[in-house]
Amino acid sequence: MSKKIRVLVVDDSAFMRKALYRMLSSDPMIEVIDTASDGEGGYKKARMLKPDVITLDVRMPGMDGLDALRMIMTDCPTPVLMLSSLTSEGGEVTLRALDLGAVDVIDKSSAHTAMDILGIAGELTSKVRAVAGVDTGKIVKKRVLLHPAQTQSVPPQTGITAKADIGEMKVVVIGASTGGPPALQEILSKLPASLNAAVLVVQHMPIGFTASLAERLNSLSRLEVSEAFDGDLVRPGKCLIAPSGLHMTLRVDGGPCIHLSKSPEDSLHRPSVDVLMESAAKVMAGKAIGVILTGMGSDGAMGIKAIHDAGGRTIAQDEESCIVYGMPKVAVSLGGVDRVVSLYGAVSAILDELGTDLS
Repeated sequence: MSKKIRVLVVDDSAFMRKALYRMLSSDPMIEVIDTASDGEGGYKKARMLKPDVITLDVRMPGMDGLDALRMIMTDCPTPVLMLSSLTSEGGEVTLRALDLGAVDVIDKSSAHTAMDILGIAGELTSKVRAVAGVDTGKIVKKRVLLHPAQTQSVPPQTGITAKADIGEMKVVVIGASTGGPPALQEILSKLPASLNAAVLVVQHMPIGFTASLAERLNSLSRLEVSEAFDGDLVRPGKCLIAPSGLHMTLRVDGGPCIHLSKSPEDSLHRPSVDVLMESAAKVMAGKAIGVILTGMGSDGAMGIKAIHDAGGRTIAQDEESCIVYGMPKVAVSLGGVDRVVSLYGAVSAILDELGTDLS
């Protein structure tokens, strides 16, 4: 029998600690080795027990989750899943946790009763399994991308307001999941203001958090970055982030524009990378460039193949630079990827496919 994944649970709620213990212990591959009721206790037990994965609450009395995370990632780097409740500050706090080295976040805002909390059980156990083998060296390297020297605000692209003709349009479609926010930051902060294409992004995140992600990326990019709204125009120099809970697709109404919908409702992810990329393949054909970044699962593999088969170009992040080599791996295995590149070579690859440069 394979070695079990050793998990440390840190949460100030006795109810949540008990519920998380039961959920995780129900998986035969997971063992909860201990729990802690505050950040200080969690940090001490992380150093002493050296777990494979830590689940860490954001809001706790005394030393909160962010302070504990900072110390854990400094002294004993470990894959950490943050459990966050969406509040007015929830999205920004989540992004700060990802900046500090958390691998992913799970929204526990609906988990108020024993019945409700079962709704996150599948997500929790699957993410624990996915991040257990993450190389902590990659997590530390990811934090280097977020040093202040590389995150100064830059002026957004301005002056482009006209609807672009679909015959002239190019679009870059990016899909990401676990480890995606810092990867998106690395790419979008380096794309030039003169980019001759629109950028559309699906990042798997809990509902409500994508607006904060878009605001963060907008402050770091020369492109105009925003969360998408139904009917938004798709134009060069603009990046639209699919809102959590809704699929984003491309439609034609004089020019390419955004359509948001809950359909298809049977999709494993909403928004889905596959849904967006398949629509881009239909609308843009050979003028679409698909990019698959780090993430667990297989979302995007069929979509990027659709772009490839329609005559577009496709790029996947390589295993070495992925936090979780899931989505790109499946995409490559299906034969829909033209180029496999490091995260740090993704911008050059995108610009090369667009026939432009960094000037």
